[in-house]
Amino acid sequence: MSKNSLSAAIAGNLAEQETAQPEPTPVAVEPKPAKKGRARKIKPKETVLVGGHFPPAVLKQLRIIAAEEGTTNQSLLEEALDLLFVKKGKAKIDRL
Repeated sequence: MSKNSLSAAIAGNLAEQETAQPEPTPVAVEPKPAKKGRARKIKPKETVLVGGHFPPAVLKQLRIIAAEEGTTNQSLLEEALDLLFVKKGKAKIDRL
């Protein structure tokens, strides 16, 4: 085959492929359901993050206590800080 006849064969084959393919059918996409779990609370504008780095076992233990008491890590940390503040003679969080 010469170069021109090869080009013509390829062009003819491509034209056949383009006409032989059916048009795609539109598919309705359903919205994803909302994620299950706790809804995140919106933080008040006047808050700051207070944190520290601890071994992973500390987080695990905190989560276990929170689950056992049916509360949150945030509530437990607030309780712990309040106890520290009282011990050191300072005001509790709700009075600051």
